[in-house]
Amino acid sequence: MPSESISPFDWQRLLWSDNMPPAFLGEVVFRCVVTYLLILGTLRITGRRQVKQLSLFELSIILALGSAAGDAMFYHDVPMLHVLAVFVVITALYWLFNHLTERFPRFSDWLEGKPVCLVQDGQIQLEALEKQNLTHKELFGELRQLQVEHLGQVRKLFFEATGEISVFFYPDDEPVRPGLPIWPDQLDQAQELPKEAGTYACDQCGYTTALRQGQVHACPRCRNGRWLPVCTARRVS
Repeated sequence: MPSESISPFDWQRLLWSDNMPPAFLGEVVFRCVVTYLLILGTLRITGRRQVKQLSLFELSIILALGSAAGDAMFYHDVPMLHVLAVFVVITALYWLFNHLTERFPRFSDWLEGKPVCLVQDGQIQLEALEKQNLTHKELFGELRQLQVEHLGQVRKLFFEATGEISVFFYPDDEPVRPGLPIWPDQLDQAQELPKEAGTYACDQCGYTTALRQGQVHACPRCRNGRWLPVCTARRVS
């Protein structure tokens, strides 16, 4: 539409569109439902890292309403009643899904996910780590921010539904358990043939065992063949 043909504060244009029949509001409602479900499905598939510090529903309503509000602000051919319909439907869906997750725990677990144990007694649960689309680099980075030097210091680590991690350590009065060191410069030194006899940790799952000098050994947990000398440093918080 040429700029000279636009009449400022044309209430008919602001509230409605001459090119669209009233029944188009029904299509707007349908589009809202489908789009909202697509947003939830996409976030569910892509994993929890995208919703860290925000609930699944908070992020979905921000994306959905943000798009609707942005179009209404910039385009003169977007009727305000359509935008109002978007806000009403998305808000109703937001309330509905929140209500369903509170009333049906299984539905909540399926949609938002449950806490997953990624580290148990200093050993990485590789299958669980892979399902959460996390890498060793990301996991070790999170642990280093908590002053963790090696996996022997970690009793349990949970990946929460929010995308955060919860770490539980061994009591300070217990002997330090040997574990896989997680400093980047140490991880780069993993080797297949130990240069000397001692206790080593698998650089993939953290399994520890005694190895002889020059001994080729596959990890019994993950069949990996690269090892690092264990670390026994006590955690200092």
